[in-house]
Amino acid sequence: MNAPVAPVTGATPAAITPPARRLSNGVMGCYGFGAAAYGVKDAGFGTFLLLFYNQVVGVPAATVGFVVMIALIVDAFVDPTVGFLSDRTRSRWGRRHPWLYGAVLPIMLGWVALWNPPIGASETLILLWLFVVAVLVRSAVSAYEVPGQAMAAELSADYDERTRIMSYRYLFGWLGGLTILVSAYVYFLAATPEYPNGLLNPAGYGGFAIAGALLMGGAILTSAIGTHREIPRLPKPEIERQTLSQNLRDIAETVKNRAFATLMVAGICAYTGQGIIYAISNYLASFVWGFKGMTFLYYSIALFAGVAVAFVIAPRAGRRGSKPLTAAIASITSAVIGTTPYWLRLAGWFPSPGDQWMLPLVFLFAGISTAFSVTAYILGASMLADVVEDSEARTGRRSEGVFFAGGFFVQKCTSGIGIFATGLILAAAGFPAKAVPGQVAIPTLDRLTLIFCCCYLLFYGLAALFYARFPFGRGEHEARLARLAATGVLDSEPREPFA
Repeated sequence: MNAPVAPVTGATPAAITPPARRLSNGVMGCYGFGAAAYGVKDAGFGTFLLLFYNQVVGVPAATVGFVVMIALIVDAFVDPTVGFLSDRTRSRWGRRHPWLYGAVLPIMLGWVALWNPPIGASETLILLWLFVVAVLVRSAVSAYEVPGQAMAAELSADYDERTRIMSYRYLFGWLGGLTILVSAYVYFLAATPEYPNGLLNPAGYGGFAIAGALLMGGAILTSAIGTHREIPRLPKPEIERQTLSQNLRDIAETVKNRAFATLMVAGICAYTGQGIIYAISNYLASFVWGFKGMTFLYYSIALFAGVAVAFVIAPRAGRRGSKPLTAAIASITSAVIGTTPYWLRLAGWFPSPGDQWMLPLVFLFAGISTAFSVTAYILGASMLADVVEDSEARTGRRSEGVFFAGGFFVQKCTSGIGIFATGLILAAAGFPAKAVPGQVAIPTLDRLTLIFCCCYLLFYGLAALFYARFPFGRGEHEARLARLAATGVLDSEPREPFA
């Protein structure tokens, strides 16, 4: 455990810690609903992007994965820059809201462009289009999501309320993803006589893009407007003018925090595992389990049922036990349950496609696995919010934006490293381009599922290991708040917006 630490000598004393309060359901709902925008982006990048550019446009899967992976290099600079600048923004709308409002239009336009590449152009031009537009979309999402996530640590300093805040955010994030998945499977990419597997229908992706853009824009505006009245209650630390070198030193000092580093490693493992699951899910559903038409909808509902369970149990688990230990147990349990159907299939003990028990069992295992994995994610995000006060006690600065920029960059591994790894998995399994369900050789499907299961267990197991090594819990957090209150930086009253 971390020992008590006094603020760094010379640190700015005006850093304000928010009150430990319970939020109204209205504020909580509006704040959480904003995550639907990221859910749409995550579902699109994680579930459809590789399939679209590989099976519909015709670009090799490994090449698509590599391009998306390279885009992460840009994110490595964009995310911390946005976080740092939002921490230092001063306006009548506070530190975060100008970023929320400003991100709406770029996100919507970039999303539509992503799904409308220049069909018929050379492969090089299509890959360049993918790279540029992917960077645009992800940078615009960063401009919203990093300040938006940072607000979670500003709305309340209460140890348990932060878990509740994050549970709302994950619930609506998954609801946004589910909404766009259902609209795709049931309407935009539904089966037709020409395309029995509607996911391969090029015409459906245009409407899919417009629907996603509208949903993302509406979610962000709802969140920004619904939390606007909270601006006077958010921390208003003094911001000193500094040179570039001083700013870089502050960032370096901030991210050296041990608790932050532990969560980042855990997050890289967990979200890379999730990214592989997302990117390969349509391949497994279509080619291994033989999903068609409405089956995709029922599968999505089963996943969301798991999220709803996590929404209920994560705050309770956080109150009754240790956040780090509970997150670790939830992570490894999710991997064991999630891979069970594939191990049983390889052993010949699982119902085959067409058997009346196959779909219910696949849905059951997927729903339970999702409940455990989302519980781990919620607790991990709640722990990241607690890191803010640990850092404040050590440096005298509140750096919510920098910390949540790191957390958000890790989440992007879902669509970056995850898609790249899935491309490698498909290549290693010898999976063919433009494959037809029911016509892929069984040995190929066996290799695909075996490699997938090993990666699933590896990444989630590593995530569990590092969650368990998080260095503090409830007692240390509450003692830290008491020390901050004693120094006069724990806030309890509303304040006027910045002039």
